[in-house]
Amino acid sequence: MDRRLKLLSVALLVVLAGCTGAGSGGGGGDAATGESMTLDAGSGAAEEAQASDGEDLAQIQNRQIIKTGRVRLSVDDFNSSRDAVESTAESYGGFVSDSNERVNRRGGSTYRSGELVVRVPSENFSAFISETKTLGQVENVETNSQDVTDQLVDIEARLENLRAQRDRLRDLYESANTTEDVLAVEERLTDVQTEIERLEAKQASLENRVALSTVRVSLSEEPPSPAQWYDVPVLQAFFDSVSGVFVALRAMVVALAYALPYIVVFGGLVTLLGGGVVVVGRAALNRLS
Repeated sequence: MDRRLKLLSVALLVVLAGCTGAGSGGGGGDAATGESMTLDAGSGAAEEAQASDGEDLAQIQNRQIIKTGRVRLSVDDFNSSRDAVESTAESYGGFVSDSNERVNRRGGSTYRSGELVVRVPSENFSAFISETKTLGQVENVETNSQDVTDQLVDIEARLENLRAQRDRLRDLYESANTTEDVLAVEERLTDVQTEIERLEAKQASLENRVALSTVRVSLSEEPPSPAQWYDVPVLQAFFDSVSGVFVALRAMVVALAYALPYIVVFGGLVTLLGGGVVVVGRAALNRLS
C-alpha cells in the first residue's frame, strides 16, 4: 500500500511540473530551443561540407601527374632561338638535357633545324610553354599528362611489404643453424633485395618525371625558296653558260678517254673480221669464175 502511494505521489509531482512549465510560457522556450537546434544542425552540415571540400581539394593537389609537351617553331635564326630557349628554361628553374642540330640543303642554299629536350619544374610547365611560343612562329603545340598516383601508392605498399620480409629474413639468417638453412635464407634474401632495388629505381624515376616535366622544342629556319631562272642577273647567267660549255667539253673529253681503249680493241677486231670476209669473198668469186 505504501509503495502505491509513493508511485502516485511521484506521478502527481511530474504532472504538476509539466503544467507549471506550460503556464510560465514554456511554449516560447520550446520554439527557441527548436530554432537553436535547427541552427546548430545547419552549422554542422556546413562545416561537414567545408571539411569534405577541403579533403577533396587536398586529394586533387596531392595527385602525382607526369606532364609532357612538344612545341614546334619556325624561326629566323636557329642559333639565337636555341640560346633563347635555354635562357627561358633556366629562368624557370629548368635545363636542357639533350639537343641536336642538322644542316639541311635545298638547291644551293642551306638552313638549320634541330630539337632541344627541356626539363622544367612541373609547377612552371604551362608558363614555360607559353613563353616558348613567343620565340618564333608556332607550327604545333602538344601537351599531355599521365596520373601515376596509383602506381606510386602501389610501389610504396609493395616496398613496405618487401622491407618487412627482408627484416624477417635477416633475423632468420642470424638464427640459422645449418648450412642448408643459411643458403636458402640467403638466396631468398637476395631475391627480395633485388626486387626492392628495382622498385626503388622505378619509384625514383616516376618521382623525377613528376617533379620535372619534359618539353621537346623543335626549331627550324625557313627553307630558302628556289630562285627562278629569269631572276638570275644577266652577267651571272652569261658566266654560268660559259662555265657550262667548258663543263660539257670536259665531259666529252673524259668520255672519249674512257671509250678510246674500247674503240681501239673492238675497232681492230672489226677491221680484221672485215678483211677476212673480203678475202674469203674474193676467193669464192675466183673459184666460181
